[in-house]
Amino acid sequence: QRGKRTLDVILDTVSAKHSLGPILELLKVNGTLVVVGAPDRPIELPSFPLIFGKRAVKGSMTGGMKETQEMMDVCGKHNITCDVELIKPDKINQALDRLARNDVRYRFVIDIAGTSKL
Repeated sequence: QRGKRTLDVILDTVSAKHSLGPILELLKVNGTLVVVGAPDRPIELPSFPLIFGKRAVKGSMTGGMKETQEMMDVCGKHNITCDVELIKPDKINQALDRLARNDVRYRFVIDIAGTSKL
């Protein structure tokens, strides 16, 4: 598996049922997987990657403004970015339809202020 045992931390934002086994294999020994997605069914959590890799799985609720700013500061310092698909508010229904069809590659970000030229 490409990338195996290369990451210190993974932030799992998937809100659908999925197995954490392949994701855990990407973590280094003593790595941490933080689950912030909220699937409506239980997630598969195999024990061997946890035991043999001394890995930890944690959960987290969305933080407040202070925690969000701290996270943004860390991302800026380490040049951590993400790919998103920016949509206008009037395209929310189409975005939801695409989610239902699994026709989404990146997370949707809604341009509420309307400041971006889409």
